[in-house]
Amino acid sequence: MSYLDKLNPTQRSAVECTEGPLMIIAGAGSGKTRVITYRIAHLINKGVDPFNILALTFTNKAAREMRERISAIVGPDARNIWMGTFHSIFARILRVEADKLGYPSNFTIYDTDDSKSLLRAIIKEQQLDDKLYNVNFVLNRISSAKNNLISVAEYKKNETIQADDFSSGRGKMGELYEIYAQRCYKAGAMDFDDLLFKTNILLKQYPDVLNKYQHKFKYIMVDEYQDTNFSQYIIVKKLAAVNRNICVVGDDAQSIYAFRGANIENILNFEKDYPELNVFKLEQNYRSTQNIVNIANSIIKNNTNQLEKNVFSENETGEKIKVIRAFSDNEEGKIVAESILQERTIKNLDYHGFAILYRTNAQSRSLEEALRKLNVPYKIYGGMSFYQRKEIKDLIAYFRLTVNPNDEEALKRVINYPVRGIGKTSLDKIIVLADEKNLPLWEIVSNIHLYVSGRGVENIMNFATMIRSFQALAKNNTAYDVAEHIAKQSGILRDLHADKSIEGLSRYENIQELLNGIKEFSEREDIEDRSISQFLMDVALLTGDEKSEEEEKNTVSLMTIHSSKGLEFPHVYIVGLEENLFPSQMSLNSRQDLEEERRLFYVATTRAEKKLTLTYATSRFKFGTLNNSEPSRFLDEIDPKFLDLDFNPAKQQKESSLSVDFGDERKGFTEFASKPKITAKVKTTQLLAKAHIPTEGFAPSDTSDLQVGMEVEHERFGFGKVINLEGKKPDIKATIFFKELGQKQLLLKFAKLRIVS
Repeated sequence: MSYLDKLNPTQRSAVECTEGPLMIIAGAGSGKTRVITYRIAHLINKGVDPFNILALTFTNKAAREMRERISAIVGPDARNIWMGTFHSIFARILRVEADKLGYPSNFTIYDTDDSKSLLRAIIKEQQLDDKLYNVNFVLNRISSAKNNLISVAEYKKNETIQADDFSSGRGKMGELYEIYAQRCYKAGAMDFDDLLFKTNILLKQYPDVLNKYQHKFKYIMVDEYQDTNFSQYIIVKKLAAVNRNICVVGDDAQSIYAFRGANIENILNFEKDYPELNVFKLEQNYRSTQNIVNIANSIIKNNTNQLEKNVFSENETGEKIKVIRAFSDNEEGKIVAESILQERTIKNLDYHGFAILYRTNAQSRSLEEALRKLNVPYKIYGGMSFYQRKEIKDLIAYFRLTVNPNDEEALKRVINYPVRGIGKTSLDKIIVLADEKNLPLWEIVSNIHLYVSGRGVENIMNFATMIRSFQALAKNNTAYDVAEHIAKQSGILRDLHADKSIEGLSRYENIQELLNGIKEFSEREDIEDRSISQFLMDVALLTGDEKSEEEEKNTVSLMTIHSSKGLEFPHVYIVGLEENLFPSQMSLNSRQDLEEERRLFYVATTRAEKKLTLTYATSRFKFGTLNNSEPSRFLDEIDPKFLDLDFNPAKQQKESSLSVDFGDERKGFTEFASKPKITAKVKTTQLLAKAHIPTEGFAPSDTSDLQVGMEVEHERFGFGKVINLEGKKPDIKATIFFKELGQKQLLLKFAKLRIVS
């Protein structure tokens, strides 16, 4: 067991603790993956059958990497571990048990585009306003319900939910959820949320099935446990109930997916479910310099809702964290681009060692423009993936229809592509007939002569005959043989080959690349099922980390901070550190949301290995208008001894010459600069004023009767006392002395003050 010698004492203790419930709190860069893989390998070396081990991850990339590492220790037995994403593992179980829920074993898995397409059709059929019932909003609402295990029936009878829908003018949400669920069921399809939702139903309604998998999975490991939602939590808890050999690994400080339904309470309260819990804390960061780890610690310590740990690094001290102020977002982009070019040239570095992280996708514009002007190559991480391209989705729709002819979205997509004389009018008639008779579309299409006569019937009959021929071929042939045949016989290859434009050639090459990938799949030695059905399941369950066919190139990576989780780069730039941007404006009225924003900043800083640069702009374009910006409160939370400032901060109030009178704005972090020859006197405040967290449930008061002497609270400036009022309504100005920031003058109609007393 020489592999154990590669672990530090805490890591080794966690690996060797194989029995009973275990929580491994893994700080950023602390060797989490190594501990998980070695622990599974250790279980196998102790005699545990790999078939009895369940390992759940959030990406296929993570699962594949872990399996490869385990294989290096235990050999081919690693292929027998039940290891994969939550969705892939439970889709596998549902394939076996689907008949109990009334689904075919070859059910289709709808991706987001399929779900949106179906919902658009339903919204149109119900003659609802598609602006009020925006398809993204409706899908998110249904997704949230499923992730909280709220069925259609429960949704429609829940008074709180119904009141919320009606108050927003969306009283038909329950009906949309119901119709959507019915249509998915009729099409033999599940969306991504269903893979968890239906698994919960399966385990709840069929005790024999629950018992079967409880005894099968004797050892359970869950990676990134802080990212689990309620649905995932319940499944894992049920499966672990018999043996209680459950190990969860995660870091509450990196819980950043509440908007997807992730519940940080799952990891914070894990001990309540397992009082006999063993806890190990992986606190040594092997990734980053000491300075980077130190500023990350100084940020996250401001959160109250967290598990205590002391992350440290024994790497080199490293450079101080550079903080750069720009006058505008365009200048910010220029400064960052020039910095990358300079670093790369002086130190002879590769571009792929640089990453620029931002809070919102919209921020990439100024950065892209600046990089292009300097001919710095870059890529947007998380752009359109290979499997989302139209030509790829078209051919895959044929595959889906071959495997599951009741797949409504696939049928609608390809019934007249390539063009075969089945127009929209004909398709609409088929949809109406299917609705009236409560039958799948395929039932009408495959027996069209029984329902419709006249023009176009022959074209529909020919289409149905072609699909049946594909189905017959799929029964006894590999995925590649079937795919190649469908690509030719459907007319897709011919149609794309006839398009001699650059775009047409690119689409044709993409189809060939897809076929190449299917050929590789069909020749794999580590799988038994090489059918087109299994290929479709693998594709449907690909996570975002695998969907791009682009190879790693020597380019600067641009991405949102959410997309950066799990990645690391030698040089990282975090841009846009401004109030109302990072932290986002929506997070400022809730302690819980603000703490998640702070965790997001923590995640961003810990992506850096050697050098970290923070930037902000004093003005930024928003909706075509240039607005003044304030430095982020997160900058104030960093211990200044770890920072390298490109300006002289105001450590106490002092007079300074500026281009604009910023009036009552928070100066907190920096001394501002000016264009030449235009001056105005303003006061700047202490650099490291403590950031104010609004009172829980903060809401502005009616200040029409505000009086001198009253105590008030401002959501950013904190608590203060009114010392003067001047002017007439509605333009009354209040002079307020704030405990942390000193005296400020605010225009009442914009101040959003809460009257304390």
